Amino acid sequence: MVNGDTADRARSYRKAPERRAQILASAIAVFAERGVGASLRAIGEAIGVSHAALRYYFANRDELLVEVYRAHEATVRDATAHLPSAPQEVSAVAMMERSAERNRSIPGLVELYATLTTDALQAQQHPETREFVRERFRRVRTDLAGRVRAGQAAGTIAADVDPDDAAALVAAASDGLQLQWLLDPDAVDVRRSLALLERLLPSRGPDV
Repeated sequence: MVNGDTADRARSYRKAPERRAQILASAIAVFAERGVGASLRAIGEAIGVSHAALRYYFANRDELLVEVYRAHEATVRDATAHLPSAPQEVSAVAMMERSAERNRSIPGLVELYATLTTDALQAQQHPETREFVRERFRRVRTDLAGRVRAGQAAGTIAADVDPDDAAALVAAASDGLQLQWLLDPDAVDVRRSLALLERLLPSRGPDV
């Protein structure tokens, strides 16, 4: 019997990552359509997973939301791996325009991102979320700054533009426009508004 119990536990451990991935995939689909639930229990009900099962895989709501967004971003990377993405091929603004175009069909995940960034401002209540959002902003700014430098090397962006400042500006414009779009989608076109920045930070060639 002891050996049987050990074998059952081993099978359970092997299945755990698969089950966790299934939960994340379900949450991505539900969030994309309906937005973020108010509590871990409400999220569980929405995706058809018991509260106890969610607590087994995720310690709290913050951990679940962060991991859902990480999984979503990984899915996007896989789906867009075939597209040009090198800094010398795609400008900082064009990258944000791509993101805005994808997000038009998944407003709930844009809401999830907005929720994470808002929670991140409350360091004591949401330390894990704060760290995730800070690191994500650093990564995004680094990537965008690299694209600005590539534009400067190609002669399409003025040499006196500070790449780090430009990166922060593009990221802020993208996030702010998407928030306005969530609140008033008929009045705000994120991609069209971002295109205005392309005059300051243009692509090397045609918009891709």
